[in-house]
Amino acid sequence: MKILYYIYQICIALPILLVLTILTAIVTIVGSLLGGAHFWGYYPGKIWSQLICLFLLIPVKIEGREKLHDKTSYIFVPNHQGSFDIFLIYGFIGRNFKWMMKKSLRKLPFVGKACESAGHIFVDRSGPKKVLETIRQAKDSLKDGVSLVVFPEGARTFTGHMGYFKKGAFQLADDLQLAVVPVTIDGSFEILPRTGKWIHRHRMILTIHNPIPPKGKGMENIKATMAEAYAAVESALPEQHKGMVKNEDQDQ
Repeated sequence: MKILYYIYQICIALPILLVLTILTAIVTIVGSLLGGAHFWGYYPGKIWSQLICLFLLIPVKIEGREKLHDKTSYIFVPNHQGSFDIFLIYGFIGRNFKWMMKKSLRKLPFVGKACESAGHIFVDRSGPKKVLETIRQAKDSLKDGVSLVVFPEGARTFTGHMGYFKKGAFQLADDLQLAVVPVTIDGSFEILPRTGKWIHRHRMILTIHNPIPPKGKGMENIKATMAEAYAAVESALPEQHKGMVKNEDQDQ
């Protein structure tokens, strides 16, 4: 069965998905220019992500979406298992949001320009002014019910275990007094891990935990929220992926 799936993904699924990616990028760029990034920066990418999972025959299960309130902005903090995290969140979280992503992704053909047109936020740490500009852009995005998605580990895991959470997303939530929503991704590591070359068919589960409202303001609130979010995300992982790996490369 594995060999048949490899043949299917190379000969049928991947060529279709390449065309879909280019078309989605073009639609996002043109739509964002003509009609605004609120709609065109989200829905084409949502449909694209769902189609990728469909054509690759990857089953998806969502838990906890009812815990979110309509027209409320949140900061989502998922674990980062692999490349398919993007498709799982974009396609199935059910919220209009902006990504906070690595600056290097801007260089990807079609996709980088589409992300820029959609209003996603590229993290630039080249200097204090650039960092402040990134924070300002993130704050400007969090209105009209639009949320923000940040991978607090900063990079994909090598082993399936979670790494340390960085405080950037929690600092922003503290500044704006927004609720943080822990999100657990399970199964993406088995599909395409950081060091993998082939896509493996495996189910993915997206678990949305209870929002964590601010309990104050300042470093004490940030640390408490980070600890609570980490525990919530880890709680829905399978046993073999629980426990922190301290020596992973977690650089953004």
